[in-house]
Amino acid sequence: MRQPLSATNDFVVKFANVNGSGSASANGLFARSILRMGIPIAARNIFPSNIQGLPTWYEVRISGEGHMGRRGGVDLMVAMNPQTWDRDVAEIDAGGYLFYDSTKPLPASKFRDDITVIGVPLTELVNAAYSGARERQLFKNIIYLGALSALLSIDPAVIEQLLTEQYKGKDKLAKSNQEAFHLGRNWALTNLPPIGLKLEKSDKVGNRIYIEGNAAAGLGAVYGGATVCAWYPITPSTSLAEGFEKYAKKFRTNADGTKNYAIVQAEDELASIGIVIGAGWNGARAFTATSGPGISLMQEFVGLSYFAEVPAVIFDVQRAGPSTGMPTRTQQSDVLSAAYASHGDTKHIVLFPEDPRECFEFGAAAFDIADRFQTTVFVLLDLDIGMNDWLCEPFAWDDSRRMDRGKVMTAEMLDEAREFGRYLDVDGDGVPFRTYPGTHPNKGAFFTRGTSRDRFAKYSESGAVYVDNMERLLRKFETAKQVVPHPVEKQAARTTPYGVIYYGSSSAAMQEALAALQADGIHLDALRIRAFPFHDDITRFIAAHDTVFIVEQNRDAQLRTLVMNECNIDPAKLVPVLHFDGTPITARFIRDAIGRKATSVEVVPLRKTAP
Repeated sequence: MRQPLSATNDFVVKFANVNGSGSASANGLFARSILRMGIPIAARNIFPSNIQGLPTWYEVRISGEGHMGRRGGVDLMVAMNPQTWDRDVAEIDAGGYLFYDSTKPLPASKFRDDITVIGVPLTELVNAAYSGARERQLFKNIIYLGALSALLSIDPAVIEQLLTEQYKGKDKLAKSNQEAFHLGRNWALTNLPPIGLKLEKSDKVGNRIYIEGNAAAGLGAVYGGATVCAWYPITPSTSLAEGFEKYAKKFRTNADGTKNYAIVQAEDELASIGIVIGAGWNGARAFTATSGPGISLMQEFVGLSYFAEVPAVIFDVQRAGPSTGMPTRTQQSDVLSAAYASHGDTKHIVLFPEDPRECFEFGAAAFDIADRFQTTVFVLLDLDIGMNDWLCEPFAWDDSRRMDRGKVMTAEMLDEAREFGRYLDVDGDGVPFRTYPGTHPNKGAFFTRGTSRDRFAKYSESGAVYVDNMERLLRKFETAKQVVPHPVEKQAARTTPYGVIYYGSSSAAMQEALAALQADGIHLDALRIRAFPFHDDITRFIAAHDTVFIVEQNRDAQLRTLVMNECNIDPAKLVPVLHFDGTPITARFIRDAIGRKATSVEVVPLRKTAP
């Protein structure tokens, strides 16, 4: 028998349930009660794409140190689904704990010798207390929440308060849930011995907020000045459009009830991006929210935005593909399709937020960038950021900040100008001036073309004219390098030949993995990429190291491909670390993968730089 695990405010609890059983509410209460005790958590919901009946998991990382990524492994498994029993039991770390419904006896072969088994007769308890089938199903979840509160020393007053808040105005429901909670808690206190995992009140949460990335991005769109949202429902982006609607209703509604925004649920993804580009052409700030299949359908319109130079913002909440793939699983698999969307030679600005705070910041900034460069800007979230609640720093906003509308000709400017060329680069940055429709009664009509044209928007198929325009678009893209969010670098404690590049939702697990690798004697300088086009710092970072690992959540090493292509890097220097099973990447996976690769790659000693 393995010595049982012992830990305070630092362990992983995983719930294995059946989708549609009502467990989500109880599991969410468990997570929030720990937050209320001042202990940081990171919760991940792993759920099926059907409505009811398939397995679902909810993992809560409890970390007094504040680690927000998945660690890997499970210390306490709450096994409520017979269909996944063997898999769930196998996932428990040696010395860990298995919590299950012991009403029906199970053979010894269903357990492990190196874990502690905690049986609670949940079905027996709920059947004795309740008569209705649905009532029994729902209260069974609250009963196991009560038992867990006793085992882990969760303050019962915290959960009582949460239940009161959840059922505000429904006193009878609140009372019945509290009774079920205490039924489970009292049984555990009477019949179960203490275990090695426990929670102690702390003050490590501070003023941080608990919010999902999609809601944060929707709020960012409001603060960024968006007035038009055109979208078509698709998992996992739907709650982003719903978040925008919620916040726009609060902040963009006049006292008389009139709205200063428009939300259109289009008939499909093609229509939604068409509406966005039409609104952008008219001077509105507009966006759509979608996922990989939507990006595939929007390609031609995105090309129009790029070539005709019309601002648009696309929030892409990435999921596992291709085709329908795994709609409720996470990946970083739209990197190349976003960067080079549409046929022909195109390059698009792409932002990579790491958490809800950056979803808010980048969500707002995307509209300034789209207006400034008159093009489509992609904000690449993923399901892990978008649909999970994250503990993050409060959002910050400067009330003196004003929208950057870019180069827009006013009527006065048109009157004073000797000439106006819609695609004329007057100052060498590749960005032309534009006008809004109706700016002037007879000057500066908003000429735009999706076909080849000269600097004055006159149709032309001259090769020289086409080349001139395409080279100007490259200059514009080069200018954008200095405007998009720059990469963030973290240097190791000592000089090292190793570097690691990562981005997006991998960041949280990466921070923990870096510390673990350092403890293993493997030191890495780290660079988090936050945008494409790539800043020159990325090329310098790679040049300063002999081996650079690139951590990403897709099969084909898409960011690595983009770095090789755009920065002209020798592929042998960039070592891929790939995780793509649809679950969020873990610190253990990164640590193990880089640890193996670091001992197997041939590293040339760092060359000294000339004085």
